[in-house]
Amino acid sequence: MTLDPATCWQALCARDRTADGTFVYGVLTTTIYCRPSCPSRQPNRDNVRFFAVPAEAETAGYRPCKRCTPQHARPPAAELVARAAPLLLADPRPTNAQVAAQLGLSSAAFLRRFKAVTGVTPQRYRRRVLAERARAALPTAEQVADASARAGYSAPSRFYDTVGRELGMDPAKARAGGRGEQVHHVVASCSLGRVLVAWTDRGVCRVTLGDDDEALRHELVAALPHAEHGRSEASPYLQALLAGIDEGRAVDLPLDLRGTAFQERVWQALRTIPRGDTWSYAELAASVGSGPRAVASACAANAVAIAVPCHRVVRSDGTLSGYRWGVERKAALLAREATATQQQQPASQERDGAR
Repeated sequence: MTLDPATCWQALCARDRTADGTFVYGVLTTTIYCRPSCPSRQPNRDNVRFFAVPAEAETAGYRPCKRCTPQHARPPAAELVARAAPLLLADPRPTNAQVAAQLGLSSAAFLRRFKAVTGVTPQRYRRRVLAERARAALPTAEQVADASARAGYSAPSRFYDTVGRELGMDPAKARAGGRGEQVHHVVASCSLGRVLVAWTDRGVCRVTLGDDDEALRHELVAALPHAEHGRSEASPYLQALLAGIDEGRAVDLPLDLRGTAFQERVWQALRTIPRGDTWSYAELAASVGSGPRAVASACAANAVAIAVPCHRVVRSDGTLSGYRWGVERKAALLAREATATQQQQPASQERDGAR
């Protein structure tokens, strides 16, 4: 994305909160980067550099401001998303440009701000919402065509394409409650007890912690009662997850997440929290344009431990709150990630010094 330095400078001088999430600025003399609305003293123009996203600033050698925490996305566009949602779901399907025009924005600005809040493009959001409606309508529909109309699809061809892409199955299988879907799982030992890893051909769909193998398996079957379950002796994902649990290493795996559009927004936001760092529920809520109670419920609904790191969310005062698999496990995971991050930093600094 190309930034206009004059526009960015004007927003910085005005401490314009509506510009938060559209760029960050770095100050050469301090090597710190901030969001436009940061209350810190205004720097000299010659010392300022603008970046589209925090990652660009950090790559350039800047570190985040501790006052405005620009690395934690807190875009002010929640109201914009609320206004855009019903427009996106209109029939026939509107283009981004059409929705942007109704909101008084350019297409580029609308796309940027919408994605900053939701983590997905406007059209991806539309597809997911319609697919969720289809998921709810299919089991009780007499015919697939009835579910198509009830979900809001303008044509059967769009219905089949979208449901197949979003739900990972054809509408006939979805109408049958997902029967025939293959789910494999393995249960193994870890430093926190026992861990169950379940996966489909799309990726990991469940990672749960506990002390009893059969209880973990029973929970899996109860969550996916119509799937064809298969036990495995090994998993292509197990070692990476064990390294994340036991050693605090980074975990980046293909995921088959199953939730509402809002839950998936929260889970996607969780995956952006840096390893070794924590967010408060208020910060997480701000990043998705919602309230702390709603995001807490989404965290509680997360069934993919470690890979979707809901353990990185704490109370505003820094104390630990509830965790689906026990607060003791949450504390252990955070401590290991903090240690692993601290050990990694000296090694990185040593490599930089040798260049």
